[in-house]
Amino acid sequence: MTAAQLPDSQARSDEPAINEDGPLVVDGRELCVRISSRRRRLGLTVERDRSLTLHVPQGCSIRRAERFVRDSGEWIGDKTRLSDERRQLHPVRTLRDGEIHRYLGRDYRLLVVGDEENGDEGPDGSTATLAVKLVAGRLRMDCCVAAEPAIAKKALADWYIQAGQRWVQGRLQPWAARMDVPEATVQVRDLGHRWGSYRSGSVVGGVVSLHWATFQLPIHLIDYVVAHELAHARVSGHGPAYWRLLGRALPEAGRLKSELDEVGRRVWMGDLAY
Repeated sequence: MTAAQLPDSQARSDEPAINEDGPLVVDGRELCVRISSRRRRLGLTVERDRSLTLHVPQGCSIRRAERFVRDSGEWIGDKTRLSDERRQLHPVRTLRDGEIHRYLGRDYRLLVVGDEENGDEGPDGSTATLAVKLVAGRLRMDCCVAAEPAIAKKALADWYIQAGQRWVQGRLQPWAARMDVPEATVQVRDLGHRWGSYRSGSVVGGVVSLHWATFQLPIHLIDYVVAHELAHARVSGHGPAYWRLLGRALPEAGRLKSELDEVGRRVWMGDLAY
């Protein structure tokens, strides 16, 4: 969610333009380019995994994009260092019996069980993924799955995806109404080290994607992430107009952003201690 909108100059019509999303390398620095027909200015995002995303308007020339990245070198360095500091605080997990995991801000203890103990369906409604289930206040994981950390991580992430997808349904409509934007389709998936993203497209209202790890946060911070991404349906980037829109729908947005920065450092993003 960290982004810059820095001054840029107009491209000459005879300069070659960037015509598709993809990688761009500037002075040895690789960026992922995202083109938007709704954008008028260039913007940069430093993702939580330190990767860089360059947001460009339709028809932006390669030369203009390269100049913008070079002019943003100091800003990129500052944000990358800040990202490093925050990333170092994210916990690692062993996925062993008794370990604490969070869902919607509440703590649940991991319980490793045999196949016959996991049953067919738990109170959380899960049926597709039987390797992990929330039953009687415990996250129950099949012992065969728990024996392999990488497999156990995927199983637990899949549970968060399914549980989060069910929980978030209907959660977007109130925020969309407050900002007078179409209700977006929502997807829960792995987003690296980003809490969420918004992408316009052929789907009416666009698509809001949420990281499965977001559902470890307290409910009011999940709502903040949802509102934060929905605001991009009207305003690209994170300029003054964006924060005014979000502030009208969520007056405490500034405080919640600070709280997310602090609480988010202690959220498990999938890193394992082997």
